[in-house]
Amino acid sequence: MQLNQINIKIYTKETPPPEEFIPVFHSWIQESVVEELLIDVADYRHAPAGPGVLLIGHEANYSIEYGPEEQLGLLYNRKRESSESSAENLRQGISQALKAAQRLENDHRLKNKLSFFTGKIRLIMNCRKDAPNTEETFQQLKQKLKNLLNGLYPNSSYTLKRVSQDSRERLAVEVYSKTGNTVSELLNRMSLKNVAQPS
Repeated sequence: MQLNQINIKIYTKETPPPEEFIPVFHSWIQESVVEELLIDVADYRHAPAGPGVLLIGHEANYSIEYGPEEQLGLLYNRKRESSESSAENLRQGISQALKAAQRLENDHRLKNKLSFFTGKIRLIMNCRKDAPNTEETFQQLKQKLKNLLNGLYPNSSYTLKRVSQDSRERLAVEVYSKTGNTVSELLNRMSLKNVAQPS
């Protein structure tokens, strides 16, 4: 199982109206604030369970969306294939999502309006061919995530749950933690050797 196209969603506790993210995302393009090439911003707020406010990139998209679970959050959508291992691609995806969340929390235009809840993070495998929604694939994914999550959440203070067993849906899992970590704390742990090195 090789994982390339990975979605990471981090949920918000408090948030301004989604339209306030439009000028923020435009500034990300103008200032080249992320490693990926960013192209445009699209407004899909009119579409039920759609991508909301979407920042389109070459390698990845960023969006503020409700999604099918109808819970607002930041979605990082990695679109391109990589020569790296699945574990490294998972680490990179989670890291990029956390960096984007931190950047939004620190943006002066959103100051005191936005905060993220890290007690639940959703990971979606976007390619059904590479990662079919089966119990076997879920168990493989758990092994690939083990080192990363053990480093992010001290004393294994997390649980991992498969969202749906419907094989017609994409494989999605949710990481739950009750330790009250901030985005910054998780990012700091990402830099530790045992987290940064893929299994």
